Amino acid sequence: MTKRRSSSQYSVAILSRGDAATRRDATPQNSRFVHVFEALTAVGIEARPAIYDESFAEEVREQLLTVDGVLVWVNPIQDGRSRAGLDALLRDVAVRGVWVSAHPDVILKMGTKEVLYRTRSMAWGSDTALYQTAEAMRAELPTRLAAGPRVIKRNRGNGGQGVWKVERLPTSPMLRVLDATKDASEELTLDDFLRRCGEYFENGSVVDQPYQPRLGEGVVRCYMAGDRCAGFGHHKVKALVDSPAVRSEARPRLYTSNADPRFQRLRRFMEGEWTPQLMSLLDIPRYDLPMIWDADFMLGPDLADGTDSYVLGEINVSSVHPYPEEAPAEIARRVFDRLQRKL
Repeated sequence: MTKRRSSSQYSVAILSRGDAATRRDATPQNSRFVHVFEALTAVGIEARPAIYDESFAEEVREQLLTVDGVLVWVNPIQDGRSRAGLDALLRDVAVRGVWVSAHPDVILKMGTKEVLYRTRSMAWGSDTALYQTAEAMRAELPTRLAAGPRVIKRNRGNGGQGVWKVERLPTSPMLRVLDATKDASEELTLDDFLRRCGEYFENGSVVDQPYQPRLGEGVVRCYMAGDRCAGFGHHKVKALVDSPAVRSEARPRLYTSNADPRFQRLRRFMEGEWTPQLMSLLDIPRYDLPMIWDADFMLGPDLADGTDSYVLGEINVSSVHPYPEEAPAEIARRVFDRLQRKL
């Protein structure tokens, strides 16, 4: 299909999930990505909304084949549906010459929990294990729990789905487990807990990290546009925190620019060291990095010089929203650079 040209040099679609009515009524002005639309227009890119659902996937495919690129905001799991059909569609249009961000293959490399295992040797890493089967988890988890609480994470998920804090009870063979989406822990046998995790192995793996005692001090989210920092978010969390007093201090995430003086050390690490190392370890070329992604960091043990260390908790790639107000302009600049390289 021939790409339809306007007065703009390039064209992109901003793709998100919705029903037929949402697709029919979608405009840049009524989109939650309105500021991204505006930023893209400001750099000379025509941007169009593209609403996806499996029931009209072919219509979406035809739309995407008319643009130079597509920016995708769709959760790994939403309303019980996965991205399997969408990812196949995106791979198809990419083969036909449409630039896709984030490409499903890039998401599999850096946007799943397995990245915590693959980058465990980096400065942001921790004593992380990867279980490919329930049998491996049954054999290895008890030994790791002997050293302290662990955090179990399904390979693909969002919103805390499939994330658990697990610890041994001092005077019982039972385990205390806390679902990240719940407020209260419960006691289970190892077999019962493994049954809870059984579905995670049907099409993926499970990652096991040591619990970070400083989690209650908050999580710093570093937003990236390609290999450049696009801002920060910081919030006190209650997920996986047992203390009622600490949980009561939980606050919504506050967003700041990439110039926030509190996080300049983290910015230097991300731009100068960690992102290049990530690209090298995962074999991701610079121009294939997602146009918007983020890395969540907990505070780790103090370093020898008395400064804080950072421990990576996850990387979000599939559907990063909301984000700092400065991020759309950085996204637009990176998109323009990428399309210039492509065409």
